[in-house]
Amino acid sequence: MTPVDLKQAYRLLNHGPTVLVGSQHAGRTNVMAAAWAMPLDFDTPKIAVVIDKATLTRELVDASGLLSLNVPPVAMKDQVMAAGGMSGKNHTDKLARCEITTQVDPHTGVPLVDGCIAHMACRVLPATAYVAGPHDLILAEVIGAWADERVFSQGRWHFEDAAPELRSLHHVAGGHFYAIGEAVQALPVANA
Repeated sequence: MTPVDLKQAYRLLNHGPTVLVGSQHAGRTNVMAAAWAMPLDFDTPKIAVVIDKATLTRELVDASGLLSLNVPPVAMKDQVMAAGGMSGKNHTDKLARCEITTQVDPHTGVPLVDGCIAHMACRVLPATAYVAGPHDLILAEVIGAWADERVFSQGRWHFEDAAPELRSLHHVAGGHFYAIGEAVQALPVANA
């Protein structure tokens, strides 16, 4: 993993991948799958992710004010399904059951999921009326970002040059995923 310039960190989510949300507080660590995550800004980089209030991840994020977004590749499809279908509240050994291992970001303490092709360490932004209401939307600032050089370099994804198992996953409902497709080049727009 190599560091990603924070002004380009939004590109790690811009293509709409399913993510694994990592959280940690008071000695408890959890990872959950989330299909609803997106970049909001690139200078200061911000993200939005939906995390249900009933989850252990949400409890840990609310308590710590921190989270990680991890972009899993196709090779991790089974771990993603397991993490999305099992509650950390009901299974204290969830990560072992899901065959998920993590490393701790030394600057924030958030778990970074092993095997992922990108990681973002994030600090939750102060609540707004919308976020603090009956919704499950979390807004956060990206404070650290890393990506696997085999698929992300020079500020962009290079899936067309990577092994198929390194492509990102995209959840389309009902446990059905697609892998990112082939690159398509458009003609540049002339200055008007």
